[in-house]
Amino acid sequence: MITPAGTAMTGSDLAKEIERLYRQGLTDYYMEPLVMVDADRNPVGRVQDDDAIIFCCKRGEREIQLTRSFIDPSFDEFTTRNLENLTFVTLTLYHEMFLRMPAAVAFPPLQVLDDTIGEVVSRSGLRQLRVAESEKFAHVTFFLNGNNNRVFRGEDHIRVPSIKGVPFDRVPELRSEQVAGEIIKSMQDGQHAFIVVNFANGDMIGHFENREPKIKCAEAVDRQLARVLSAAASAGYVTLITADHGILETAVTPDGIPNLSHTQKPVPLIVVDPDTNYRSAVRLRGAGTLADVAPTALQLMGLAKPELMTGQSLLRDRYAADAARKVLLVILDGWGLGKPDQTNPILLADTPVWDRLTTDFPMARLEASGKAVGLLDWKAGNSEAGHQTIGAGRTVLQDDARIELAISDGSFFKNSVFLSAFEKTQAHNGSLHLLALLSEKSSHGSISYPVALLRLAREKKLKKVFVHAIFDGRSTKVRSAVAFLEKLQREMTALGVGELASGIGRGLALDRDGDYRKTKQAYDALACGIGIKVPSAR
Repeated sequence: MITPAGTAMTGSDLAKEIERLYRQGLTDYYMEPLVMVDADRNPVGRVQDDDAIIFCCKRGEREIQLTRSFIDPSFDEFTTRNLENLTFVTLTLYHEMFLRMPAAVAFPPLQVLDDTIGEVVSRSGLRQLRVAESEKFAHVTFFLNGNNNRVFRGEDHIRVPSIKGVPFDRVPELRSEQVAGEIIKSMQDGQHAFIVVNFANGDMIGHFENREPKIKCAEAVDRQLARVLSAAASAGYVTLITADHGILETAVTPDGIPNLSHTQKPVPLIVVDPDTNYRSAVRLRGAGTLADVAPTALQLMGLAKPELMTGQSLLRDRYAADAARKVLLVILDGWGLGKPDQTNPILLADTPVWDRLTTDFPMARLEASGKAVGLLDWKAGNSEAGHQTIGAGRTVLQDDARIELAISDGSFFKNSVFLSAFEKTQAHNGSLHLLALLSEKSSHGSISYPVALLRLAREKKLKKVFVHAIFDGRSTKVRSAVAFLEKLQREMTALGVGELASGIGRGLALDRDGDYRKTKQAYDALACGIGIKVPSAR
């Protein structure tokens, strides 16, 4: 059926199917592709020749694989359709490779972030190393280097493959043992003056509902910290321990439901100096932001802070000013400073090393959310903003804030990239497809983006507009896809434009670990109409 406003009431149909799949044990994150079909079982909104796609996500690493499948002429991970005259728009620049491909960027980077800590170390003729699981590898490379895929002279990488095919909460230790092993070998070699490592566990497990895996996760990280700190002491590395944002420290929200989202909690900066000649002299300012991490590390290494770094070293009294120390920067992903009560899995865990670090060593509390990392004031921190701020040594306005501000001041609706895509689609009688993450707090996207584009589509009198929903399941409440679908349907009905065409879980559509089997499921739903067929009320 068609509503008086002119939109097909497909939201409730899709929601009913999702409710059925919930009862079978499926979750939003891994929701199988769902495709709306007409009375003849044909997909109502698959991507075709002369159409336009706007990918309404803004982060980068999670969007690369699906974007490549549509526009990369050398793509060979699986068979794709030859879509003639396809217009493809990305909300932000996901990777420099796309500058060489037929895609337009609605919100291109404002600036190249020069003088990041990696560049300063390289310019000084020193070698550095970045180590992380593949799930978080982009954070210690792309984001830490200022949202840029450049590799500096003397910069080495070790990418430890993340676990595949098993839900992460079943293996809360993830690959932490292998990550620690790689760091230990590198420190023993002694070739790198600066080593950055990300332990992914806190963030990856913090997004799950059950508390027990979160406790086991904290204990696993603690065991690896023991190994790493022992090796660092033997190799003469000063260790800085921090985090990019909070989540693991908060298992339950104030209203008593499981917390799956990033928090606005501060994060630690702890200094562990193995040299007894310096250890007693360590004094830290009590508070700061993530922008202060790089200046602190540079001071330890005896390197001058560049003018572009507006962050300040947290070390007092020019500690170690006469020495050039080797530094190990340990980033505990998602490891915030929570309440000292039963809502904090880190507190509930058996973590003797962490307990000793927080009582026996100098620690500062760092702001890692909101304006401190370039986000809107009310926004929780995220891995992108956290690593970028750590690397840049200054606060950088995030795309998240740029886009929300553009919607607020109206410039979003005058964006030339959007307008050009709309005009081209109308000229060829094509359809507009919005790939939309149904979330409000995610660092990857917000339901406000497709709603704003639907408003623009109504203004420009586009008739054929299809929304392809990506269900979050990480930064939202458990099984929240139904509520978001209903909200989106209300918006489309009120505006009189838009129709739901498909839905799929974020874990499939936005895979970032090179598992193109998942990407293929998303592509096939969008371009071929392959998935669980859901009758539309057309």
